[in-house]
Parts: sequence; structure tokens; C-alpha cells
Amino acid sequence: MIRLENLTKIYDPPPDADRQPQVIAADHLNLEIPPGEIFGLVGPNGAGKTTTLKMICGLLTPTAGRVIVNGVDVEQQPEEAQRHIGYLGDFFSLYDDLKTWEYLDYFARAYKMDPVAIPGRIDAVIQVMGLEAKRTAFIAGLSRGMKQRLGIARAIIHDPPVLVLDEPAVGLDPTARLDLKHLLTHLHREGRTIFITSHLLADLEEICTSIGIIEKGQLVRVGPLAEVMRAAAGARTIRVRLASSGFPLAAWLQARPEVAAVVSDTVRAQFSLTGGDTELAGLVKALVTAGAAVCAVEEISESLEEVFARLSRGAVM
Repeated sequence: MIRLENLTKIYDPPPDADRQPQVIAADHLNLEIPPGEIFGLVGPNGAGKTTTLKMICGLLTPTAGRVIVNGVDVEQQPEEAQRHIGYLGDFFSLYDDLKTWEYLDYFARAYKMDPVAIPGRIDAVIQVMGLEAKRTAFIAGLSRGMKQRLGIARAIIHDPPVLVLDEPAVGLDPTARLDLKHLLTHLHREGRTIFITSHLLADLEEICTSIGIIEKGQLVRVGPLAEVMRAAAGARTIRVRLASSGFPLAAWLQARPEVAAVVSDTVRAQFSLTGGDTELAGLVKALVTAGAAVCAVEEISESLEEVFARLSRGAVM
């Protein structure tokens, strides 16, 4: 649904700058996002997230490479590409003296929708976004959360298959952030492909199906969320609890070649394990066979924030 081919963006220094180097905001990015994904792009400030997003939407012209959205070259066919893309920037324009429905009507006509279909589409989008009670309210009186809903409603008014969001949760309170996650999940279930950037990594971890980590204009990790986190973690951290003491748990674990970094008392142990589920199952089976009364086994997983912080250590934040 979204394909980046050697996508590059280089900013030249201003004419009056003294010996300032060029800035490479996107460095030969290659990425393919299948239909139906919620793809999260994360990275430190200045990593190239917003530049990449704007090139996807046709708001910035690449220095090299190209963007294909739903089979359409964004640079070569800009007007056609906009039919396939709904975009909401981190800062977007709202017209305070318009009512909610008037704002959506304005943008529906800007997208050259069939005038006959516009009223029904406005009704449908208002219902999906939970704006029924604010249909005739002036935008000036809407809360921050309701304005964000209206911004997303404007982005999907022309029913695009791709939704691109830049920091959509910025400034929202916890309740509004939860509402936003529910809305994005609903839009995803409708069949939309969603490309999102955010600094709120805990939110992305809950909704994204795949993720990319960008640093200094380069993608350092890309793939399904679970795979990226598993690959970044390396060894797995396992915790075991026994029903009773008496078994030499620490000594038994330390003798296993696939186990390292054992921290244990008489009935509990935490350790690093090299290998996958098969190796974990084998270890637990061997432990029980050796006479240990195992009553609990769990894997301690890193959060996306922890993975990102470790991978980006040393980057300018």
C-alpha cells in the first residue's frame, strides 16, 4: 500500500551560512507497508520522521527516489495520489467560525467529491468519529480532543485507503488519548492502512502491527512489532518460581550452557535464555524432570520505550 524506493531528502545550508554541511534528513529509505497495517515510525527529534511523512503525502519533493501509494507515484501523479491519502499533521488548520459539519463540507468539496454524496458522507464520518453532539457546534468551542477528532474526520472525509498521522496524540489528556487509540483501531478494522509517528511509544505499542525505527535519516529496524522487539532484545529474560524450597535452583541453572545472568533465591530465579520457545520448553521440562516443583514460568519483555532507548543510545534527543 505504501512503498518507498531509495527515498532521499537533502537540505542545503542557507546561502549566508558559513561552511555549514548539508543535512541528510532521509537517507535512501526503502520500505514496503502492506495493506491493512498500522505502521509506527519512531525516532529521536531530528531523525527524519516528519520529513519522511511529508514526502509520503506529497508535501515535500524528494531529492531522489520515489513514493508509491496504492500504486500511484506521489510525485508524478500528485492529484491522483491525494485521493488515496488522508493526512493530519501535528499542527493543522481549524476555522473557528465554521460549524463542525460546515468544516467537513468545505473539505469534501475541496477533494472534489460528488456533491450528491457529500451530506451522507458527512453524516457517516460524524458518527464514526463520535461527533454527533457537536455537529452544529462552532469549532471555536470544541475541546482539544474533539478538535483532534474533527481533524481525523477531515482526513477521512474522502474515504482514502491510507491515513497518515503526525503526532496525533500531542496535547491530549489521558482520556482523549485512549479515545484516539480506540478510533484508530476502528479505522484500521474498516480496512485502512495507517502510517503514524509519535513520541508516545506506549500508545504505539498497543495499536501498531509493524514499526520502523529511524535514526539520522536511516531505518535501523523495520518489521512486525513483535519481531522487531524480539530481535532487539537478543537473549530472553525468564523468571521461574518453585512451589517449595530444597531444590538447588541457582546451581542447576548456572550449569546450563543456554542460561546466563542467573539471579536466584531458594524458590525464585531470573535469568537470560538463548533460544526460542523450543529451548524454553526444553529447559522447563528438564527442570521438572530433575525434581524441581515448578509452579510458574514467565517471560519478562522489554517495552517499546526500553527497546527504543537502548537502540537510540547516543542519539541526539
